[in-house]
Amino acid sequence: MKKLISFKFVARPLALILSTVARPLALILGTVARPLAAFTLVLVLLMAFTHHHLTWVAIGDSITYLNDHTDETGHRVTRGYLTDVTDRLPYIHYINQGHNGWTTQNFAKSIDKLNIPVGDVYTIFLGTNDWWHSHRIGTWADYEKGTGDSTIYGCMRVIIDKIKSLNQSAPIILITPTPRGDFVYINNPKNNAYGSYKPKDGQTLEQVAAAISDIGHREGLRVLDLYHDNRLSVPHTVRFKRLKDPASHAYRNYTYPDYTTIPFDPATDDYPYPPEAAGMTFDGLHPSDAGNAEIARELVRILKKI
Repeated sequence: MKKLISFKFVARPLALILSTVARPLALILGTVARPLAAFTLVLVLLMAFTHHHLTWVAIGDSITYLNDHTDETGHRVTRGYLTDVTDRLPYIHYINQGHNGWTTQNFAKSIDKLNIPVGDVYTIFLGTNDWWHSHRIGTWADYEKGTGDSTIYGCMRVIIDKIKSLNQSAPIILITPTPRGDFVYINNPKNNAYGSYKPKDGQTLEQVAAAISDIGHREGLRVLDLYHDNRLSVPHTVRFKRLKDPASHAYRNYTYPDYTTIPFDPATDDYPYPPEAAGMTFDGLHPSDAGNAEIARELVRILKKI
């Protein structure tokens, strides 16, 4: 009878051989696997954070217009909110459809003459001039029934319908007007206006902002409510307004709300907002670099999700 070889006499040499081979093999595989795993991780991250190119059409008034005309701010502004957004989100390219001094009515009346391009995303940033020029707000019925350009609600329907005719699937972001301090135009102080701290012809700027928000919510559009952004509130529009003391006639720096009761004479008084007076605006209305950065920050929060 043949004698069987014990398993332990076979297993031990086999284990020794396998362990001798396995170590260099694991080293070789590890050397290959680690860079491969790193490359795969980088590829996944790139795919996660790479966006398709987007064309953003920005419809607005002077706040939008001045992004590309900073010379008209007395060089008080160096970066508008459009530039700031596209610097933060470089896959977005903006087309500036800002028109100085325009209202929703101006846009509604001229909408077919503006050659507004096809875009991937649209913003509508209007309302502050409507308020100052006493354009009536109207009601949701004006929007719903498409009653035309006699109210803000009606005008917004015209503008939004035009955008939808260009690109039905493009997201539309409605931006409410920002609060206003006392505006004094840097290039012509005779062009001035009191702030949104009181009504104009029975309407408040907050009511205009509420109408724009209402349209957005009813239509399922994204809304950026800048009117209720505390960083942009009236006390933060400027640090002070330099005016003549009515008693001594010496210039003093008045903060809000004190400056609202002190008269300003554009014919004889110095421009009331020296560079150091700038807060979130440089002239009581138009955003400074800080104001534009705040608008951009809030807008980026929405755009990066598109």
